[in-house]
Amino acid sequence: MNAVVSLCHFCELHGPSILFCTQSFHTNEEGQQTFDNNSGASGSSGHPLFRRSRSTDSTVSNPLPGGDHKSPASKTELCEACRSFQPGQPNFISHDHEVGISYISTQYPQNSQIFTMVRQACIRSLSCEVCQGREGPIFFGDEHHGYVLSYTFFMKDSHARGFQRWYSIIVVMTDRIFLLNSWPFLVSNMRSLIEELQAKSLKVYEQEQSEHPQRAERINQEFLAPGDFYRRRRGGSKTFRSLLELTSDKNLFRYLHMVFAWILKAGGSRMTEKVLEGPPKEEALIDLDNEEETEEGFIKVSTMTMDPDPVGGIAEGPTAIQDSPEEWQDGGPTFKSLHHLRRLLGSLNFHDLAHHALIGNQIIVRCNFKSTLHSFFEVLKTLLPVGCCHIITYSDHYEESFKCNFLGMSPSTSLPGHVKASEFFILLDIISPSHPPRECERVIVKEADPFHGFGIAMVSTGSLPDKAPTILTKIENILDNRNLNQEVITAFLVALKEEWMNKVKLLFKFTRAGSHTEEETERLLKILKAKPEDKSLLKFWITGLSSQYRSHLLTTSSMGASNS
Repeated sequence: MNAVVSLCHFCELHGPSILFCTQSFHTNEEGQQTFDNNSGASGSSGHPLFRRSRSTDSTVSNPLPGGDHKSPASKTELCEACRSFQPGQPNFISHDHEVGISYISTQYPQNSQIFTMVRQACIRSLSCEVCQGREGPIFFGDEHHGYVLSYTFFMKDSHARGFQRWYSIIVVMTDRIFLLNSWPFLVSNMRSLIEELQAKSLKVYEQEQSEHPQRAERINQEFLAPGDFYRRRRGGSKTFRSLLELTSDKNLFRYLHMVFAWILKAGGSRMTEKVLEGPPKEEALIDLDNEEETEEGFIKVSTMTMDPDPVGGIAEGPTAIQDSPEEWQDGGPTFKSLHHLRRLLGSLNFHDLAHHALIGNQIIVRCNFKSTLHSFFEVLKTLLPVGCCHIITYSDHYEESFKCNFLGMSPSTSLPGHVKASEFFILLDIISPSHPPRECERVIVKEADPFHGFGIAMVSTGSLPDKAPTILTKIENILDNRNLNQEVITAFLVALKEEWMNKVKLLFKFTRAGSHTEEETERLLKILKAKPEDKSLLKFWITGLSSQYRSHLLTTSSMGASNS
């Protein structure tokens, strides 16, 4: 269990002090030899276990030599009440050889950082962080100083003020959720141990009171002389007595080591950690659709039937037929990234191209080189979810927009009249140096760039809205940041697409759940932080939802409607 269990004591002379603590360590052969041969329980003997571990029943207890003379508080003079180990007295260690974990009990944690956390928890548990009645469990802490479960209690002492002393058992962890979930287990075992300690101290107290009644003696006693008072403060009498004397049990700390070690073992084994993954992304669902189609041999309704002409295009998307990479190695220049594409097109042209792509308009590119077309669509499709990308990389004739939204063609292929009259397309011509482009079409790049000497012409008969979708603004902002490398930009695009696909799913479920007024739809869009300029994007991205998600949603919606 990833924790430190400590017994703390409020000393009338020194205040709150750590009396005894047990930790778990990962051990190896080298660390094991250090424990057995070294004269001190220093931090070099093992590494603190700050991660959960499995536990077994193979625990063997042995004394750990060296006492606590190397502890962080070794320079402080301790009274008998604040000391659990005498100088040179062995500490305790139990080895769990099966899982390679050792449980070590010392007066103080050997690691200075852990000592600071436990020390602060000790002070708070015996000062300000107490429950009503000053006895019982309480939880406190933060992420910087650790989280603490503290159980404070009193033990009878016929020589103490008020005939009782104040103790606490604390469990210090860095995992708040795990500690809170372990509350019933820890509190019940701590309470059982405390009841045993209190019963032992009560027995000693009653025996001492029967032999020498301290209450009557104190009532009849005159005020102490200053010399007597200071002698008692220095320990001249048995005012500050050890826990061993209070319980009359010489093996008490050995027993505490056994109990604390068992709590750490059992606490770690009673709860196991499981990684819970969220729902699969649309990319995974679409890949699953492809696998089901291949394995079962069925053609789904959403499958696009492609032109069997070998010169025709190859579609890529939910039902794509992948082509061999060798066919695209024709020596043409290639686009490397969105940064590269934006630099070649210019900021304004890239803005228009990306806007058309994001709202589902058909992107038509004409070029002599298939490798150039292939790289262009590979870069451009990073703007869209996988389900929204339907690509025909190269075709010698025009393909309708319902078949593909990304279309590559040869420069000699002309567009039909109805396409030229449409507003829902953009035509991009990549002009090779063999056909010298006009000056206004020439790409201005360095000679080292593979597109040096090429020209680009872009035509669209439609007019785009003045305001671009929110996602395009964010993409352009991150592309303007020169301090970010390609890996960061790729991760940003993945997260951004996932964010907006979640909004698309909510909108799709909302529209399929029943009839809603326009006011209700606008209210939902406002909650999703979607602006009016995002409506076209949301409408197009709904078409990218996988068939599995659509079927599941329609099934659950119909079941909910029937139950209501």
